[in-house]
Amino acid sequence: MTQGAHHTPGRRTVLGAAVLGSAAVGLPVATQATAQAAERGTADRGPAGPRLPVPTIVGHRGASGYRPEHTLGSYQLALDMGAHVIEQDLVPTKDGHLVCRHENDITATTDVADHPEFAGRRTTKSVDGVSLTGWFTEDFTLAELKTLRAKERIPGTRRHNTLYDGRWTVPTFEEVLRWADEQGRRRGRPVWLYTETKHPTYFRSLGLGLEERLAKLLRRHGRDRADSAIFLQSFEPSSIQRLAKLVDSPGVVLLDAAGTRPWDFKVAGDPRTVDDLVAPAGLKWIASYARGIGPTLDLVIPKDGTGKLGEPTPLVRDAHAARLVVHPYTLRNENAFLPADFRRGTDPAAFGDAFGALTAYFETGIDGIFTDHPDTALLARADFVSR
Repeated sequence: MTQGAHHTPGRRTVLGAAVLGSAAVGLPVATQATAQAAERGTADRGPAGPRLPVPTIVGHRGASGYRPEHTLGSYQLALDMGAHVIEQDLVPTKDGHLVCRHENDITATTDVADHPEFAGRRTTKSVDGVSLTGWFTEDFTLAELKTLRAKERIPGTRRHNTLYDGRWTVPTFEEVLRWADEQGRRRGRPVWLYTETKHPTYFRSLGLGLEERLAKLLRRHGRDRADSAIFLQSFEPSSIQRLAKLVDSPGVVLLDAAGTRPWDFKVAGDPRTVDDLVAPAGLKWIASYARGIGPTLDLVIPKDGTGKLGEPTPLVRDAHAARLVVHPYTLRNENAFLPADFRRGTDPAAFGDAFGALTAYFETGIDGIFTDHPDTALLARADFVSR
């Protein structure tokens, strides 16, 4: 029997509960009560901690399939749709405020190019070894950045999202924390966040270290505990290690494509690649300071030469053996982003069989998934756990 055939929800959710239900990796497995809750599609973070359904649906940059990403409008829509967790990516401003953008290059996600007063800020930089030309958050004060308006990043694919161009500003992470606190009070339950440090080594070299600023905000808003309704994530393992020394919030190491190396490894001369990190020894090392991994979907099920899904890798099994949760990224509804066997028609911007793709990934035993379309993923999840 292939790994993908092991799709019993109970087994998967018990594993998630075992990892998340204690303050440290390696504690005893879930109790019978937790296992019974898991069979109903929920997992406990602890006796007094918030509950998180498994498989978990993470609103990737909010509901970015329907609103410009990383805006309060995108976050609110994802929450209203029922996403279990809402994601933010953090980059700093020149004066040290953390703001929510997927990249520090804001050329494609704001109207900065329409502001003649900032024309002179356009520049070329090397960020993590990649040459980029545009406008960057670290060259703007927060007051200056707040004069800009957010817009859709990929208008050619998501033309309907352009309706909302200019409606929202770039939010600070503190604004998001206040929003989450307020929404939590209204709903009578915590609003979960999934927060990423972007390019932490690069920003530390500029004197704009992310981790200390993030930890300060987490402590201020009571999200610095092991049972806090938040995950902290980064593609740089050293950033999660640094955060683990500052707060007890659970950390997740993001994993890029096979064969690549995290940027902090390159800077430090560490020869390990993602291939090493997804091996049992690498996962055991990650588990010594983190609570989960966020692999690209291709590390869970690789594609063949035609772009169709192949056989699942042992990653989910091995990560669970190391007591790590697995939250891969990113499932999008559009044909352009789906495996070839789940595309429908020839329009790359049209929706394909996202339900089929989601089911294929759920069957591998993942504990959750990032998606630009939370409503679709929630329906697919409901079908899956009810089988």
